[in-house]
Amino acid sequence: MLEEVERWLTRRSWSVADRPLDRILAAKAMRSSTVSVVLPALDEEETVGEIVSVIRRELMEKAPLVDELVVIDSGSTDRTARVAAAAGARVVHRDTILPRLPALPGKGEVLWRSLLVTSGDIVCFVDADLREFSADFVSGIVGPLLTDQDVRFVKAMYDRPLSRAAGGTAGGGQGGRVTELVARPLLNLHWPRLAGFVQPLGGEYAARRSLLERLPFPVGYGVELGLLVDALDTEGLDALAQVDVGVRVHRHQDERALGRMAAAIYRTAQLRLSRAHLVRPRLTQFERGEDGFVPRTHAVDTEERPPMLEIAEYTAGRAA
Repeated sequence: MLEEVERWLTRRSWSVADRPLDRILAAKAMRSSTVSVVLPALDEEETVGEIVSVIRRELMEKAPLVDELVVIDSGSTDRTARVAAAAGARVVHRDTILPRLPALPGKGEVLWRSLLVTSGDIVCFVDADLREFSADFVSGIVGPLLTDQDVRFVKAMYDRPLSRAAGGTAGGGQGGRVTELVARPLLNLHWPRLAGFVQPLGGEYAARRSLLERLPFPVGYGVELGLLVDALDTEGLDALAQVDVGVRVHRHQDERALGRMAAAIYRTAQLRLSRAHLVRPRLTQFERGEDGFVPRTHAVDTEERPPMLEIAEYTAGRAA
């Protein structure tokens, strides 16, 4: 197994510099492929505008790589939608997509619904909380899908510092706390062929629509792990790849939020390992109050959306 992972790292791990933009654009034109970029957003007014502006300027106006740029607002209470629209994105509210099916809270829900309001042959997901954003995050992960027809799913890899310091980074080699403490051990123990992924939970990845529409989507934090494992099972390791895009700077969550994320990711793995009933789909955490520790119990994401090909509105729209 170790030899297989090492071979995969040699064949399917690249740097953004390995594919210059002109080569990617030539491949896109030759194959007449289309590219959609989706930003799931919830209260991201501080960062979403800059991300949209960079993508629009660098990859739509200067270079015709991205054909549609869509921000899916999942219920923001700030100016996220207005800022994104002003920067040049098409903004769609989550609840207006497939209204017959009430929306569930969670990032995976938004990504799943985005397939209904985009049309690109290649769909690229980018988190809306990134700072110091570079267009390399998009061109880097879309590139292999346009230049290599055997590649079906590509994740970004990067340094993920806990903080930015003058002249450098702090904790530059960290993959993220939930990645290192939960996801990476799970993958190494149960899906060792995926052990070569540097950022298995990263929110920047691209895939062919023909793959995404066949996969179930966990509605919450487990979506990245679920899609990665299911893509392996559906297409095989050689169809998966990763590209080094440098450094990812974003807002970090507190330990309680990370605990809930970890529980959802563990549940996603558990379901794929056994398809068994989750005995207690809740997580109890503790906060210190005036009279001691107070328990706070949260539901763990247990819902998954079916492959989009099973949704009548989607298949009817694609046929039309």
